[in-house]
Amino acid sequence: MIQYIFIILILIGIYGLLTQKNLIKLVVALNVLEVGVNLFIISVGYVNDGVAPILFNGVKTTNSLFVDPLPQALVLTAIVIGVGVTALALTVVRKLYAKYGTLELDEMGSESND
Repeated sequence: MIQYIFIILILIGIYGLLTQKNLIKLVVALNVLEVGVNLFIISVGYVNDGVAPILFNGVKTTNSLFVDPLPQALVLTAIVIGVGVTALALTVVRKLYAKYGTLELDEMGSESND
């Protein structure tokens, strides 16, 4: 049930990417989309009353539900990649602002070579 909230968060991020013309707002929309996807992956991998998949003498494996560690590893990797993408995007935005003097995509035109 909570996955619907994360799907709405993903849709908000996609909507922001498609409708915004400001570069900073595009980067924020990309981050909202990323957070929504990460939370969705974690929520799908959640097992109610699950235990860590570590086997030792005190754990009964017959009726224990194990939590899948793969979604957690994927999200951890996605968070690191997302930070890198955000840093690169903000660097590109800064360079574009220095070149054009604006953050609006509509106001950035092709430079005339007169």
